[in-house]
Amino acid sequence: MLLSSVVKLCRPKQWVKNLFVMLPLFFSGNVLDLRLLAFSFIAVASFCLVSSAIYCLNDCIDADSDRLHPVKRRRPVASGEVGKTTCVFMVIVLFAASIGLLGILPRVQFWSSAIIIAVYFMLNIAYCLKLKRIALVDVIVVSVGFVLRVALGGTSTGIAISHWIILMTFLLALFLAFSKRRDDIVIFNHTGKKMRHNIDRYNLDFINQVTTMVATVTLVCYIMYTVSPEVVERFGTNMVYTTSVFVLAGLLRYLQLAVVFVDTGSPTRVLLHDRFIQACIVGWIIVFVLIIYL
Repeated sequence: MLLSSVVKLCRPKQWVKNLFVMLPLFFSGNVLDLRLLAFSFIAVASFCLVSSAIYCLNDCIDADSDRLHPVKRRRPVASGEVGKTTCVFMVIVLFAASIGLLGILPRVQFWSSAIIIAVYFMLNIAYCLKLKRIALVDVIVVSVGFVLRVALGGTSTGIAISHWIILMTFLLALFLAFSKRRDDIVIFNHTGKKMRHNIDRYNLDFINQVTTMVATVTLVCYIMYTVSPEVVERFGTNMVYTTSVFVLAGLLRYLQLAVVFVDTGSPTRVLLHDRFIQACIVGWIIVFVLIIYL
């Protein structure tokens, strides 16, 4: 067994999703506070460890079905590079390391953050064992996982998070999760192979309608956020609505990738390789930096 296989098992490329943990710090205007920034980085690292623990568990449980998938069959466990015993050992070590790393935080932040990590861990164990087999519940659990990331960003730094950031995070994650299911349905329709246990509970008509609906609700919710009185008062400007252009463009591009190019099986890969999506994110960040910090 090579070290590279163990690293691959942890899926470090997926860690980019854990940057959601830093959203509370960014929107609070305290990114330049080195103490809070350090706490936020610790929280990100902790979530990277616990999410890798779940990836190991998931690969261990899904090894047989992954062997049928055109891409997932290359995963370490499915390909036979890493044994299931090693997977279980990695799950324990990574979870323990995640909690241990939070010990650097002050006592109050530690306990509240540790509870969130434990909730995420237990929820995803239930997801791997049972919940991912239940249609709709599976995507909701994934979305809740992103909300817990944001919640950790708040507890680790002591920053209160608004209902807006919770709503937007949940809706965006829900949109990405349904788009990801669409790729599995296309594979099922073309090959007859079930990439997920509950794939026959979805179909293209349903997924197309749901992704469109969630994308619409997400955009409307975001626009309501940008023009809400409390947001205008907090940032001291009514120009926050201008960031809606980047959100709209990003959602449209992702829908294009899903429906036209059938290329949303891995949201992380899309984020790391699609220049249009990257430009939307960079533009969105730049405008918010100008609004919040200048």
